[in-house]
Amino acid sequence: MSWLERHQDPLTIQRVLHGASTIAIVGLSANELRASNFVGYYLTRHGYDVIPVNPRESEILGAVSYPSLLEVPAPVDIVNVFRVPDALPGIAREAVEIGAGALWCQFGVINEEGARIAEEGGVTVIMDRCLKVEHARYIGRMHWLGFNTGRITSVRSGLQ
Repeated sequence: MSWLERHQDPLTIQRVLHGASTIAIVGLSANELRASNFVGYYLTRHGYDVIPVNPRESEILGAVSYPSLLEVPAPVDIVNVFRVPDALPGIAREAVEIGAGALWCQFGVINEEGARIAEEGGVTVIMDRCLKVEHARYIGRMHWLGFNTGRITSVRSGLQ
């Protein structure tokens, strides 16, 4: 098993997803066209308490945005990272300091030092995986728009 595969274990992913209720999204954008905004919206729709962490915004998705993890006033189950890989060591240190349960690094956010810092601090690390995609995969809400329509059919309208 490679170093990266160790941080993509399906059982760990499921445990983290099922045990979480509060998710701080570092790098959450107020721009609705950004992936971070869509993921935050999706997670809110699925019952998670989403806490934006973005020093350039005061509010995102109807919630107060904090400049750093250290200023979040509530316990955090998952720190979801939408930042460049070089920012990960600092974010990992903050995740350890606040006692986060997991550090979840989105696609392309790969940094060995950040993973080491988090793990040494007792924080579970998931890396190079999308929280929304994994939630949809394991919680059963997979749909091309990211929402469960509640309708499954093999009937294709317009076909004779």
